[in-house]
Amino acid sequence: MGVSTSSPDKGIRVVTVDFPPVNALPVQGWYDLAGALRTTGRDPDVRCVVLAASGRGFNAGVDIKELQRDTGGHRALIGVNRACAEAFAAVYECEVPVVAAVNGFCLGGGIGLAGNADAIVASDDATFGLPELDRGALGAATHLARLVPQHLMRTLYYTSRTATAADLHAYGSVWSVVPRNELLDAALELAREIAQKDGCLIRLAKAAINGIDPVDVRRSYRFEQGFTFEANLSGVADRVRNGFGTGSGTGAGAGASTETRTSTGTGTGTGTGTDRSTAGTRAATAENRAATAAGSTEGEQEGSR
Repeated sequence: MGVSTSSPDKGIRVVTVDFPPVNALPVQGWYDLAGALRTTGRDPDVRCVVLAASGRGFNAGVDIKELQRDTGGHRALIGVNRACAEAFAAVYECEVPVVAAVNGFCLGGGIGLAGNADAIVASDDATFGLPELDRGALGAATHLARLVPQHLMRTLYYTSRTATAADLHAYGSVWSVVPRNELLDAALELAREIAQKDGCLIRLAKAAINGIDPVDVRRSYRFEQGFTFEANLSGVADRVRNGFGTGSGTGAGAGASTETRTSTGTGTGTGTGTDRSTAGTRAATAENRAATAAGSTEGEQEGSR
């Protein structure tokens, strides 16, 4: 359990996140991930990094129990804010390209990681979304905006809906969609193609592309986090967070039943507004609800802070 690094091929490193049951990371976990990415990127023998996750889903955000244990002073919230910012930045600032291999649910903090990656390969059951407003949080709109068009980003954010891997492939933000059991192989195949380039030149290319990016993702995300802190200071964050899953929260997502969420699409497991009645989508919906349920009792995903 934790963050591990492996070397399957010359010039390639795989950084794997494993925090059962749903990869909801504690503060130290985010820092460990940031450290692994920065150390790997500095290695002159590395030309590409694959960011992967073990278990049921890619990432379900932060461990909300750390926030709940904080009895005052907002230490936990500040720690989560800084740790997530460091992990997201480590993906973006890694000296070599990062390929995110996304399986299952990619929620909250997962969007921060995938949105800052250079390329994304996803399993056909992968879903992407920010359930922040249902969890008493804000953040990572910066990164969702890198995955979907502007108005869709806003709609997904305001409704807490999710998009499928197929949706993102259509928008061009996901390179390829493959069966889950082929995900790592597909990500490594893309990484090998990138790693064939000259090591010095690929690093210059990464720095050059980051330099012409129209949005300063670190500054933009930190700006968002200021509103997360404001929501916590005002008490609205606790009100929504404590009501989540009990029927007493504010908003449709917080108070809706499972049946209502499934039919109206206000929860974390729905599509982007298109009628998605296929068995595959129903399975993804169930998986997202399972991630949410597991997070509520064993390290609930709060999304990126």
